[in-house]
Amino acid sequence: MQLNTAAKRNTMYWTLELASYLEDAPWPATKDELIDFAMRTGAPLEVVENLQQIEDDEEVFDTIEDIWPDYPTKEDFFFNEDEY
Repeated sequence: MQLNTAAKRNTMYWTLELASYLEDAPWPATKDELIDFAMRTGAPLEVVENLQQIEDDEEVFDTIEDIWPDYPTKEDFFFNEDEY
């Protein structure tokens, strides 16, 4: 059973909902600052666990895209704001 637990810890799982809890984070921020922000704002445990799995403690992240490279941006959606 320890193998499954260890493997689970090494896999970050992000969704749009989980990432949304970091939208108002104090960017740029370090891993520890993001964990502190997530805990203070009541983010789900999965957000904190994902942040804890980041290996580099000293790296400064400018946006969520630095943590989750596949984070969808406005360009990823086919919504034409000019039509509304």
